[in-house]
Amino acid sequence: VQLVESGGGLVQPGGSLRLSCVASGIIFKVYDMSWHRQAPGKERELVAYFTTNGVTNYADSVKGRFTISRDNDKKTVDLQMNNLNAEDTAVYYCRAGVGRRSYYWGQGTQVTVSS
Repeated sequence: VQLVESGGGLVQPGGSLRLSCVASGIIFKVYDMSWHRQAPGKERELVAYFTTNGVTNYADSVKGRFTISRDNDKKTVDLQMNNLNAEDTAVYYCRAGVGRRSYYWGQGTQVTVSS
């Protein structure tokens, strides 16, 4: 089983990035997919999720700026991030779970917002 994230990097404040997570070895459509992030010295936090029923939700800090999407055929879950700021700097992780239970995590991709 693998969740592989990509798309991280260095971006200036106000810029955009699109993260992608590709899954293999799992029946992707049965899992709720989510993105989480962990900044240095802070706990990992939920950024956005997309359930098997098509429900999406976002952390208050990213609402209106981030958009999560998933493609069950391609086994991908993406995170479009716009109007980035320094507080968005973190390692971003893809997760496959069922409700609150986590089953699989990706290795993470670094996002750095800096001028």
